[in-house]
Amino acid sequence: MIATSVAYDLVFLVHVLAAVGTIIVFVAMRFSAAALVKGADLAELEARFPERSNWAARLLHVLPITGLVMSLSGDSSVSLTKPWIGVGILCYLAAAGHLEARTLPLERVISEVIHQDGAPSLQRARKLVSSIDVLLALVGVALISMIVQY
Repeated sequence: MIATSVAYDLVFLVHVLAAVGTIIVFVAMRFSAAALVKGADLAELEARFPERSNWAARLLHVLPITGLVMSLSGDSSVSLTKPWIGVGILCYLAAAGHLEARTLPLERVISEVIHQDGAPSLQRARKLVSSIDVLLALVGVALISMIVQY
């Protein structure tokens, strides 16, 4: 379906860039959480966990928009009836729910604790690492589905 129209190709490019950007953001979040578990010093933690919302992580929400545009405007090879499209949608729904309900609120609490009291508990830091691992796994399953296209 690539190279059939300029508009489709631009949407495809945005989709791929958003996917790569999402992975980069989640990996950076994972490294920050790992530094927290390893006991990084307070200055490093304050830099890694700023007192603001993590809007970069929400790049994930671009993926279903561009994916649906491609699916609805493309031919039958990218229709919504394809199993790999369904897997991608399910992975997005699970990842978006997990991101907004668990990961970002936990990251926000950890950031507040770092800036007010110093380092948070090791248990909370490990929860953040596990939460980000879930996100990376869901994105990984979606990525493999998009590449294999079964």
